[in-house]
Amino acid sequence: MDYQSLLQKIYQLTLSGENPGALADYIPELGHVDPEKLGVHLTTVACDQYSVGDSDERFSIQSIAKVLSLSLAYQLEGGEIWKRVGVEPSGTAFNSLVQLEADRGIPRNPLINAGAIVVCDILVSRLSNPKQELIEYIRKLGDNPHIDYCPTLAESEKATGFRNAALINFIKSFGNIHNDIDTVLDFYFSLCSIKMSCRELARTFLFLANNGRDVVSNEAILTLSQTKRLNAIMQTCGFYDEAGEFTYRVGLPGKSGVGGGIIAVHPGKYTIAVWSPRLNSKGNSSRGMKFLELFTTETASSIF
Repeated sequence: MDYQSLLQKIYQLTLSGENPGALADYIPELGHVDPEKLGVHLTTVACDQYSVGDSDERFSIQSIAKVLSLSLAYQLEGGEIWKRVGVEPSGTAFNSLVQLEADRGIPRNPLINAGAIVVCDILVSRLSNPKQELIEYIRKLGDNPHIDYCPTLAESEKATGFRNAALINFIKSFGNIHNDIDTVLDFYFSLCSIKMSCRELARTFLFLANNGRDVVSNEAILTLSQTKRLNAIMQTCGFYDEAGEFTYRVGLPGKSGVGGGIIAVHPGKYTIAVWSPRLNSKGNSSRGMKFLELFTTETASSIF
């Protein structure tokens, strides 16, 4: 497969088309990003690298980081984690409070805000220095000591995070938050502030394309069973209430973030990261969705 030529072809097609949607300016820092940016990076399990566009520019990965915190919590907790958060698609917006009442404080899945907040609470309980230990874990996955939080972004999220504050207080009322609310929220806002480039993001997620093992050291990050389940959760829940549409159009496990990033995983083959900041009405990158649809159609490389 000539990935480089194919990426270049689809990149030009995507650039020449419309760029609909809007920036996620309800987080003030995200409103300052150039809306015309487009970067793509593909990394194979053999560590071959292919890039186009703004693939080396760092951006806020936002909710994509929820998969990484979940991976660490799953590694530490095993199946016990599912007593506190479910694995069902939500069918509602990523920051919805509606289902928590009926579900008595158990979030539908770990990739909506409520679920990711519970995962953060688990990590606060399990780690002596949650922020430091999580970022070290992510740096190890990405084989990159320079991946870090962005304090400016974290503060911007904190200043406007009223709905997340409502979520955590509501979950706490059902007894599913065990630690201090401010501590957990601070950790959650830091998690969402992590910045990476498409190149870094593709490398960091490569273990999920490689049976849970690091492609260089062959060290097990997750078991084969855990890897299968994490990919399944991304497939069904990684795009909030547009997960079905992404599965239909792209056909890969993936996760989006309101910074305009999308990571997609083809188990056994590759990871591909796309960044384009304008979001559709569901909070997913408009051009990112289009690029990946064209890519899996051209390569016939959907998992289905």
